[in-house]
Amino acid sequence: MCVLLVVFQISNVSFFLLFPILLYLNHQYVQHRPLSAYSLSIMILLIGIFSTYYHLTLSYVGQLLDELSILWTLALTYTVWIPKCYFPGFIKDRAQFVCLVGIATVVCTLMSFIKPDFNAYLLNSISLHLLYLICQELKKCSNPRVHRIAAFMVMWWVLAISCWLGDKWFCGFWQRINFCYLHSFWHVLISIALLYCCPLFIYFDSRYEIPSFEPELEYWPSDSWPIALPYLALRTPYKRC
Repeated sequence: MCVLLVVFQISNVSFFLLFPILLYLNHQYVQHRPLSAYSLSIMILLIGIFSTYYHLTLSYVGQLLDELSILWTLALTYTVWIPKCYFPGFIKDRAQFVCLVGIATVVCTLMSFIKPDFNAYLLNSISLHLLYLICQELKKCSNPRVHRIAAFMVMWWVLAISCWLGDKWFCGFWQRINFCYLHSFWHVLISIALLYCCPLFIYFDSRYEIPSFEPELEYWPSDSWPIALPYLALRTPYKRC
């Protein structure tokens, strides 16, 4: 058990590394959209804190805090990054959309206390909808680099969700063979997926919200490296005639 807890805590480090990496690499976006960038970074940090608390205590309260922090992070993602063209027809502006998402998130939060298992599957259902929105945006984009980054994101997400489902559905089997590390793999893999997902979302957000700049996805430290991290670069403003 002690070894397992150590593995979980090591895997939780990925969440604490994620937000400073994203802020550093995407500093140009942060300058233009600080509220979106910093608020989501704080939520990712909270996910790391509550996940660490849960795996240290293995308590019901810790589990709720862990899952609800993810739920509210996804809700915040909707409010700041979803383009207005995807709003429901009865929504007139982003303020109304924020209220709608807030009400839905509060309802889902209350449902988590009534039926705890509901929250886990809800989170993955929301992630499927976010994947759908990315696919819709990719249809409007002909940039091969954007499509390649999206493909890598989906690959890491599929690996992560496979670990989560395998741990959830076949827990007894993994315990019998004394292999209880799938959940820690999920932590690391979903963090890697987010390193691709977040630049994609801010790329699409920049096209809508910062139209005076040309957004481009680059790789750090270099495009030529076999392993590199994607980030957003905002190029010279358009010349308006």
